[in-house]
Amino acid sequence: MTTPQLNQTTGAQFTRIYALGAARGENVVPNADIIEPINSSDEWIQQRTGVITRRRAGKDVKVVDLAEAAATEAIAKSGIRPDQIGAVLVSTIGAGVVTPSVASLLAERVGANPAAAYDISAACAGFTYGIAQADSFVKSGLAEYVLVVGAEKLSDVIDPTDRTISFLLADGAGAAIVGPSDSAGIGPTVWGSDGSKWDAIGMTNTMTEYREGAGEVPWPTLRQEGQTVFRWAVWEMAKVAKEALDRAGVTADQLSAFVPHQANMRIIDEFAKQLGLPESVVIGRDIATTGNTSAASIPLATHRLLDEHPELSGGLALQIGFGAGLVFGAQVVVLP
Repeated sequence: MTTPQLNQTTGAQFTRIYALGAARGENVVPNADIIEPINSSDEWIQQRTGVITRRRAGKDVKVVDLAEAAATEAIAKSGIRPDQIGAVLVSTIGAGVVTPSVASLLAERVGANPAAAYDISAACAGFTYGIAQADSFVKSGLAEYVLVVGAEKLSDVIDPTDRTISFLLADGAGAAIVGPSDSAGIGPTVWGSDGSKWDAIGMTNTMTEYREGAGEVPWPTLRQEGQTVFRWAVWEMAKVAKEALDRAGVTADQLSAFVPHQANMRIIDEFAKQLGLPESVVIGRDIATTGNTSAASIPLATHRLLDEHPELSGGLALQIGFGAGLVFGAQVVVLP
């Protein structure tokens, strides 16, 4: 018996980001409000991290609320209808529940049902992972348009006394619409992981330990090994960024913008030095007034760049995410 030939789907040759949307926690939290529990100062935090304020949401705000606000803006700016969205991808580590996904509820809220929907767990690299998958979906014909969101409510997993990462963390969401294009608007993605550093960024304990601890085990919160992460980000991620440029066929002086994950201003500055970026390249520095929003940080920083520098629209941006896992992802994109 001859096996019948299966039909295959095909999509667009090229893709691009149509539009971005952003939402930040409504509360502006200055350094002065958090220094006492960590026995620190405004000057120390600014010198070590570049953070002046961070944005945090109220206790009743959920990750999906932030995601919806960002997604609604992106959809409106893109010019497409919600029912044209074939897939909804949400990168988050702060959903608060194991299941169901934030993406499925978001699809319902924005009017994208019955789009495919799932969450991505790639921490601070999650938005670049989502863009990579959206690019493939559109090219393969799995979806004509894809909604990609990075959304976090990290204030739910903060220990006010932690000096390793909690004072950096913030809440927000950034969204993008990806769809077909007449020319290449998303370059090849360079991504991967290094599980040998699995414990460099993570939780203080598990939910099971908390449940069974009879009050002796605290609520799980985020923590990191700062020096390990700094060295890895500066040295290893610079190589990944250079590879993304090479695979896209562009050089640093052809970039209009560089948007790394907003982990720490010192990492961002050292990153720029390692890449040898010319002064003409505008660097995303949203961390100064927003804080570290993990998966949301790249779209939030890009959104702010385009608000402040609308002339960058149509130019090339190198974006790179890196974080817990450890995981990483980078690509060159045309700014919407």
